[in-house]
Amino acid sequence: MKNWKRVGKDKKYKLKYRKMIKRSFKAPDGVVYDFDLMAGLDVACIFALTKDNKVILARQFRPGPELVLDELPGGKIEKDQTPKEAAEKELLEETGYKGDLKLIRRTYRSAYITTVRYHFVATNCQKIQEPKNEGNEITETILMTISEFKKHLKTGNLTDTATAYIGMEYLKTIK
Repeated sequence: MKNWKRVGKDKKYKLKYRKMIKRSFKAPDGVVYDFDLMAGLDVACIFALTKDNKVILARQFRPGPELVLDELPGGKIEKDQTPKEAAEKELLEETGYKGDLKLIRRTYRSAYITTVRYHFVATNCQKIQEPKNEGNEITETILMTISEFKKHLKTGNLTDTATAYIGMEYLKTIK
């Protein structure tokens, strides 16, 4: 299959609380199709381990599922940041930890969202401060063994499961 060609200019609009883009593409057969895409900022997600190989999680309330979840740290990449700078900032702010960061992979969030997700692994992490809670982002730092985290991952009670699997595969903690 040949790639489709983007035609025309993006038309930006708002749909309640979401920024949207109407984007047109010409298919290989010449037909032009319009797509409504949700515009999203790129994000950095981190699978982080302490020096003694404990997984570092941020416990926080998530309004979508209406639950407190134990999640991998991460967040949006600001316009003036590289993905690595954003990962360092989010890891430190949400958990108080700093470590050796490596970008492992990037993936797309969804077929109809413009967000790119950057997956990092952080090793040799050390706690250097308490989490910096601001606004509605209130976190507690949780540490789990790899075995405990694998059980937690199977529950589905976290949002960055792709980062978890990518990180564990990279570190060879899953088979």
